[in-house]
Amino acid sequence: MLGEAISNAWDADANDVWVYIDKEKNTLVVKDNGTGMTALDFQDKFLKIGYSKRKDGDTKSPKGRPYIGRKGIGKLALLSCAKKITVVSKVKGGDYSGGVIDNSGLDKAITEDLEPRSYKLEKPELAALKKYTKGHTHGTIIRFDGINDGIKSHFEFIKKVVALYFRFSLIDDSFHIFIDDEKITYKHLSELAKATQFVWHTRALKDPFLSLGLKNAKEKKVIDLGKGVRGFIATVETPRDLSIHSTGERVTIDLFVNGRLRETDIVKHLQIAKVAENYMYGQIHIDSLDSGGDDRFTTSRESVVADDKEYAKYLKDIRKALVTIIRDWDVLRRKYRLPGNPEDESLTKRERSAEELYNVVVGEFVAPPKGKPTGVVDKWVGELAEDARFNFDSYAETFISENLIRKYIQKKKIKISPEAKKEIAKWKKVETESKDKGNVSVSIRKNNSDLGYLAMNDLANLVDKKDPIKEACLARDANEYKPMRDAVAHTSLLTDVAKKKLNSVFENIRGRVQTLLAGAK
Repeated sequence: MLGEAISNAWDADANDVWVYIDKEKNTLVVKDNGTGMTALDFQDKFLKIGYSKRKDGDTKSPKGRPYIGRKGIGKLALLSCAKKITVVSKVKGGDYSGGVIDNSGLDKAITEDLEPRSYKLEKPELAALKKYTKGHTHGTIIRFDGINDGIKSHFEFIKKVVALYFRFSLIDDSFHIFIDDEKITYKHLSELAKATQFVWHTRALKDPFLSLGLKNAKEKKVIDLGKGVRGFIATVETPRDLSIHSTGERVTIDLFVNGRLRETDIVKHLQIAKVAENYMYGQIHIDSLDSGGDDRFTTSRESVVADDKEYAKYLKDIRKALVTIIRDWDVLRRKYRLPGNPEDESLTKRERSAEELYNVVVGEFVAPPKGKPTGVVDKWVGELAEDARFNFDSYAETFISENLIRKYIQKKKIKISPEAKKEIAKWKKVETESKDKGNVSVSIRKNNSDLGYLAMNDLANLVDKKDPIKEACLARDANEYKPMRDAVAHTSLLTDVAKKKLNSVFENIRGRVQTLLAGAK
């Protein structure tokens, strides 16, 4: 309803459109200062379902604006959304013409296929429209009374939706939309802009939301969306930032043709990473879809017809660009220490999980109660990230493998050797001295198990010790593993050579532990 009325104003070369909403009375008024209509125009053009401004080959208005309407059937939605619609219009220097359309009468006229002149309208009461006709020299005023299902959305929400979906109101300096006399601008999308982190856009895209609203985005990159395609793709911090308030819908990547929304969520046609998709929104402009004699839009005007070959070509290029964007998005998210795309295989699941854990923990150190962390601290955190990913992963391996072996020893009731007892006694003494020095009286180790004082090499000697020269065994691998294991346990940073060695040795250890555990029943 509102979209059709605003689109008609654009096609009529209006400079301004005013929308007035009264939720209590369930009325809505749309007023424009376009060229207006004579009585004959009103009867033979506006009321005629199917009348198109393009029937004579015209594709642009006298001012050169590309026509939005094509088939002329959008009026069905416009004229059937309320119990009663009052339309008055006049050309410059003329008088108002128009009528009151009662939906029950309109339904009958359409059913009986009556000619426009055969459908009698009620005469509009101009006195009831005095508030809107004052100072109105030309253009059209439409009043909707008894809107079907009522006006449920609040004003702020409606303003945001208009700013989001009626792009020509933001990008064309000659066209403005006002809601209750408040001009709609990119600023009505400030919440979305604030939540936006990264932006990819085509060159020379004229859009104040992009240049001003998103000027504080953390990263901006130029992207090629394909020949004849303009627009931008942006991502937000969390998926909930894309939720449209009070509705079950969300902001998506949408298709615009000549400034008008033609299809929402075009990603549904593409196969891309599902996780990343939940963070993305944007606007794709393909004006050429409205050129030529072909009408590529569905009867409802809410999408492109299925299997349109021209549209499919554009979607193929857009998909290529999105694949690049998603790859960049993962890198940028990780750069800013946030979860990235788990479907990206540049990191293993373990590496990605370790990195995400590091980012969560380090957040406590680089986000002081007041102010921002210093540049040098951020630098240190970044320098530690790669080592942290490796060490966190390695520590997890150590923790799991050694504790599983301890449980295996307990299950099998393996006796602790004299050598192991000596090692246990040594570390118990060290622990006692440390507790005394720190004045710590609480129990530290869970269950106080002696096995908790033994590291991998000591544990391996109890479960799989053989002659290391003659036969491979867990004990031999554990001895080779111990120096690097101890370095990790002491939070040291390992050299690249040591990292490779640790990974190689632990591949053997993991296999031997798996074989060992397979025998635990």
